[in-house]
Amino acid sequence: MKRTLDDLTPQDIDVDTLVLDAKNPRLVEADFSETASQDDILLCLWREMAVDEIALSIAANGFFRHEPLYVAEESGKIVVIEGNRRVAAVRLLRDPSLRRKVGATDLPEISRADRDKLAKLPCIKCTRKRIWQFIGFKHVNGPQNWDSYSKAHYIAFVHNKFRVPLDEIARDIGDKHATVRRLYAGLMVLEQAEAARVFDREDRAKKHFSFSHLYTGLTYRGIQKFLGVSDRALGERKPVPQSHLAELGDLCVWLFGSKSEDREPVVQSQNPDLKKLDEVLQVKRATVALRQGLPLDVSLDIGRGDERVFREAIIGAKQALQKARGTVLTGYSGATDLMKAAKEIKELAEDVYGEMSERRSVGKPKTRNAR
Repeated sequence: MKRTLDDLTPQDIDVDTLVLDAKNPRLVEADFSETASQDDILLCLWREMAVDEIALSIAANGFFRHEPLYVAEESGKIVVIEGNRRVAAVRLLRDPSLRRKVGATDLPEISRADRDKLAKLPCIKCTRKRIWQFIGFKHVNGPQNWDSYSKAHYIAFVHNKFRVPLDEIARDIGDKHATVRRLYAGLMVLEQAEAARVFDREDRAKKHFSFSHLYTGLTYRGIQKFLGVSDRALGERKPVPQSHLAELGDLCVWLFGSKSEDREPVVQSQNPDLKKLDEVLQVKRATVALRQGLPLDVSLDIGRGDERVFREAIIGAKQALQKARGTVLTGYSGATDLMKAAKEIKELAEDVYGEMSERRSVGKPKTRNAR
């Protein structure tokens, strides 16, 4: 029987009794414990989660009562499990001292009457397990998307805590693109790398965490083979075998870099660098080159071999010259540097053609003279 929320009725609850949720998936980067102070959580929400936009809307229009908060009674407290940013916005609008504490000094002052209207907010009491489908659809696959790292944490929470199969999660939130499975696999692999101490997310070279590089890369066959994993294993809590944890550390550094080792990630952009890395990891000599610190493109060429590199270079040069020829009448206005470059191209082409002709004639099999 399908579970619905139709039987749940909102009730007004004093905003001062509501507790901001330290388990909020959007706060995973802050790594709050359950004993985190409410001020710390509110400060994080204010700085990182665009609470100002919500506060301005509530100041102008009031609290939209047709969109109640969802709360759960946990350890004697009423914890907000859906609507933390709205609660933070209301608290800041109602409390000038709190605004000063977090630096929210640009928010408008509201009247005493408007503050009184925000003293109680409509809330639906339930449990986290009761509404995971609602939150999952809304924030994982629906209109108010979280970032991919937060999505992965929520999926892992539902799967690992409530024992809901990944396929069921995907079905219930309308995921038709295997996003649920890919996000879960990415997080489990990352957590395994950190638990094994072969990688530390805080040691990444760039401030932005490009989590999508990892969960997308895990769908590529070369990367899977490098890690010794299969599609089936990627649905497990520890998908990478113990024998391949060093490889997992290498992969994470190639994807995210390392501040402590002063190494930039070799994958600077998912397209095309991730596919290049996948191709490199399918050839042993190319992988060795990458491990020795050679650039990704150089390692790729080593893996492809000179014959393929030469063929692709010749064909690429031809295509580029055909494009230049097609635009010479409208694109060239007499610039000297371009004329010089064209002359150098001509000379290079003649040299390459000459060497190719010489090698072709030398390599031809000798034929006997007809008698």
